[in-house]
Amino acid sequence: MSYQTILFDERGGIARLTLNRPERLNSFNGEMHGEVRDALGRLARGAARVLVLTGAGRGFCAGQDLGDRQVAADGGRADLGESIERNYKPLVLALTRLPVPTIAAVNGVAAGAGASLALACDLVLAAKSASFIQAFSKLGLVPDSGATWFLPRLVGTARALGLAMLGERLAAEDAARWGLIWRCVDDAEFPAAVEHLAGALAAAATRGLVRTREAILGAASRTLAAQLDVERDFQRELGYTDDYAEGVAAFAAKRAPQFSGR
Repeated sequence: MSYQTILFDERGGIARLTLNRPERLNSFNGEMHGEVRDALGRLARGAARVLVLTGAGRGFCAGQDLGDRQVAADGGRADLGESIERNYKPLVLALTRLPVPTIAAVNGVAAGAGASLALACDLVLAAKSASFIQAFSKLGLVPDSGATWFLPRLVGTARALGLAMLGERLAAEDAARWGLIWRCVDDAEFPAAVEHLAGALAAAATRGLVRTREAILGAASRTLAAQLDVERDFQRELGYTDDYAEGVAAFAAKRAPQFSGR
């Protein structure tokens, strides 16, 4: 498939998906949704062992392109719920269910659904000049694309309500300090930091990382006893993998492991 609104590349075990509408701060239109779905499908079937998601130009993603939305005939109002069901819900779920770890490399503003898109990734690495904005309240809307699920779990109820109701810009440094994202780095160090993190995850035990994500994301809905059962079942499965055997052999030989992702 020839892409018009994204860039997609797989090399050296690293898949890179770049939202590529810089003139619109990489906001989503219908075409971009379709192309991202196609790229994530290719990733799930390919050999890459980590995904890096980023944006072209000066922004990560400004969310929905309001100039592109389908306006209903009823007084110019739009059925935004239909757009969530058709586009954003499957996108967020796809990111959290990919068979590889995911990195959001936030190079600029991440606003609205764009912020949710970043938070749906396993690790969020942001440049110091980046920021996060829950812009929905400025439009009379509720945060969507998973924002009401991610925010309170990451920063607590009080800060989640403040971010959602006030729609204020949160600088990347504060986002890291609050625990909203994994790390903030200086702009000059950002490209190298992204490559280092992607390389580390691409060389890691892929199945173990994916099961770790599944265990942590599901923990809030389980009792401690149920979570212990999940850990038991995952360890039982992973104990038969090639990567576990390699990890034990490398530990015994006092060398770095060479994981295959199997």
